[in-house]
Amino acid sequence: MGDVARKFFETLPERAGPERTAGINKTYRFEIDGVGSWTVSVTDAGAEVSQGGGEQVDATISTSEETFEKLLNREQSPTTAFMLGRVKVDGDMGAVMKLQNLFSDR
Repeated sequence: MGDVARKFFETLPERAGPERTAGINKTYRFEIDGVGSWTVSVTDAGAEVSQGGGEQVDATISTSEETFEKLLNREQSPTTAFMLGRVKVDGDMGAVMKLQNLFSDR
C-alpha cells in the first residue's frame, strides 16, 4: 500500500530538473490519506523532497491514494478531481497550478 506514492516522491528530485522547475519557487505539502505526507520544495534549481511536514508551505494538497494514483496515471484530470472534491487544496491555488510540469512524464 502506498508504493506508487512513495516511489513518485522518492524519484521526483531526479525527474524535476531546472527545465521543469524554472520560475516556481514554492513549497508544497502532499497529504496522501493512509500513506503519508511529503513536503516538496521547488526552486529554479530543482525539487527537494522530505517525508512528513512541519515547515511552512505555500499550499497543501490532500487526496486519497486511489485518486493520487489516477492523477499520476492520467486516468483523471486534476481539475475534475478538484471539482469533485477528491483533491483538496489549502493555500495558494496559483502555486498549485504551476505543478503540472512536475507531474508530466512521470
